[in-house]
Amino acid sequence: MILNQLLIHPYHTMLGHSTKKDVFAKKYFFLIIGMTIIFWAFAFPLIKIGLEELSPVNLTIMRLLVACIVFLILLLTIPNKFSKIHKKDILPIFLLGFTGIIIYHLGLNYGEQYISASAASLIIATIPIFVVILAVIFLKEKITLKIVLGIILSLVGVVIISIVGKPDIPIEIKYVSGAFAVLIGALVGAGYTVAGKKMLSRYSALPLTVYAFLFGSLGLIPFISNSLFEEVAAMSVTGWSVVIFLGLCSTVISYVLWYVVLEIKSASKISVYLYFIPVLSTIISYILFQDKITWLFVFGGALVILGLYIVNKQRIETT
Repeated sequence: MILNQLLIHPYHTMLGHSTKKDVFAKKYFFLIIGMTIIFWAFAFPLIKIGLEELSPVNLTIMRLLVACIVFLILLLTIPNKFSKIHKKDILPIFLLGFTGIIIYHLGLNYGEQYISASAASLIIATIPIFVVILAVIFLKEKITLKIVLGIILSLVGVVIISIVGKPDIPIEIKYVSGAFAVLIGALVGAGYTVAGKKMLSRYSALPLTVYAFLFGSLGLIPFISNSLFEEVAAMSVTGWSVVIFLGLCSTVISYVLWYVVLEIKSASKISVYLYFIPVLSTIISYILFQDKITWLFVFGGALVILGLYIVNKQRIETT
């Protein structure tokens, strides 16, 4: 998962200071950030593999079940790392988690039925773009002409990726609907970031993320059906490996490692490393699925990354 929820927003608050951990994080910074990027990049092609055995809804349920079990263990074993949740915040955190996490995963999983993992990774990479747009609309943040240019470039890139379709079929309704579903995932992911701003005045980023996962996942209970048990019973070793990797590595471990490096460097300074996710994901998808990559797709992807670079650079300069 990427994604990208609280990945490069400017509202991060630092976790408790720990000298030993800071020294460790500084010493092994590139190893930690490298593992995080690799785990997130692998998520997109692995979702594709998981969808061979599970429906989009059931894959979401199983991935978040694994993540929530591990998060609960962390919550119970190291409670001092998590600020106590206030009763009045339970409903807002549930809504935050359900829209920004559950709908995000449902949209991403549905979309990857029809579009390539590389296309999905590039569309999800636009979350920071939508964060800026929503922040301007709802938080009245100022915007510069260069940021507008970056937004336009990224969105044009998404449009190109979304209408390319498969090389043999330039425009396909299912492909476009899949791209649109992933785009919805990116939009709600951005909404999660913006809506969580007020919460971050009371909770640090990691506890808020854990609470959002735990409470938001309760919204999946109505989606549990007989098909879940039937599909789980028929899952292969590969299917279980994918689910465990997505829930443990691409979700829990990646988030924990991300917040470890955030303790020694700001999100804006390390956001550049996130550009490697769609690039690496595209390479992995090519190796695993022999996905055909057209020049138009490369052009659209380049526009997305260029737009992201411009927006992030301008935000760093203006903060």
